[in-house]
Amino acid sequence: MLQDVSIISALWKIISGGDGDFYSIILLSLEVTLTAVTLAGCVGLPLGAMLALTRFRGRLPIIVVINTLMGFPPVVAGLVVFLLLSRSGPLGGLGLLFTPQAMMTAQFILVLPIIVALTRQTVEDLWSEYADHMTSLGVGRIGSIPTLLWDARFSLVTTMLAGLGRASAEVGAILIVGGNIAGYTRTMTTSIALETSKGDLPLAMALGVVLITITLCINGLAYGVSRIGAKLAGGR
Repeated sequence: MLQDVSIISALWKIISGGDGDFYSIILLSLEVTLTAVTLAGCVGLPLGAMLALTRFRGRLPIIVVINTLMGFPPVVAGLVVFLLLSRSGPLGGLGLLFTPQAMMTAQFILVLPIIVALTRQTVEDLWSEYADHMTSLGVGRIGSIPTLLWDARFSLVTTMLAGLGRASAEVGAILIVGGNIAGYTRTMTTSIALETSKGDLPLAMALGVVLITITLCINGLAYGVSRIGAKLAGGR
């Protein structure tokens, strides 16, 4: 009982004490994740919309592959990025291995299929509702993309938050390509794994509390956005 109290006391001291290393780990985690998800959104939203509205040979196999990649094992994604960025790899000359940029790349690869797949489904469903109206205005499928993306903005925010949730909990891929270097590539998830193995439970638990709080905020925001979208759609 006394040990549990001491762990909780140490946990609270870490969180409230303003330790520089503790907060630098949190800030790096947020920087890597938000950058990766933002880039994945910039690529994935228009790509998913185009996949929903265009018709070409090989479209269905591409959709199947993208849907499969939604469950892409993180360690495999990390291995792919590692091979690309290693000295013997095609991008080895960039010197990005074991850097925050390498971790962003790994998270980008993990998040992109989720955003593309969910965007495609959202826009495809919306097109079935708006097809006659857009056609009567003389707007083709490709020309309808900006309008449909804007109309589906609340659903797409939820899509982005789903990608953010996936990226924020990632450990395997960024451990492989980042190396978990103290003060440089150490994130919340890799720190939790390391500190637990070392027996430093207060620090691991403090980072876990922060990570759970962030996850709860993401899920709460996604739920709130979906409710707002549903209300606005019902009022039209």
